[in-house]
Amino acid sequence: MPELQRLDARHAPALLRFEQENRAYFARFVPDRGDDYFAEFAARHAELLAEQATGECHFHLLVDDDGAVLGRFNLVDVADGSAELGYRVAERATGRGVAQDGVRRACDLARDEYGLRQLVASAALANPASLAVLRRTGFVPVGEVLVGGQPGLRHVRYLS
Repeated sequence: MPELQRLDARHAPALLRFEQENRAYFARFVPDRGDDYFAEFAARHAELLAEQATGECHFHLLVDDDGAVLGRFNLVDVADGSAELGYRVAERATGRGVAQDGVRRACDLARDEYGLRQLVASAALANPASLAVLRRTGFVPVGEVLVGGQPGLRHVRYLS
């Protein structure tokens, strides 16, 4: 069964592979990270770990039994009991409930481990699967936003 793990240094190779293998797939829904992201991956990974150490962000990977990354589930801009949830799932893992499971686990961690009371998340209208995941996991739409320059919906979930 896949395990949701807090990002650490040992994840770098698997995370880079996940991002490279799914780059074109992700670019269909969100802006591409660009070539610099991949060229400077080691430094970026170290920056994420340093940022996580401050408590302002909590980064997680859903990892299968073989150590391959199935998805990323990140809590960013942590402040005043709230955070923004962002996630992406490998193309090969779509349609199997992986995103829904990861979002649920991230919500549980946000409440139980990090003491958060509210999460916000946005998804582009052009990404109906992501919108469905948010609604199935208890998020409620609260307004329109731009997601990577595209129309989207902002959602909120209160954690109890």
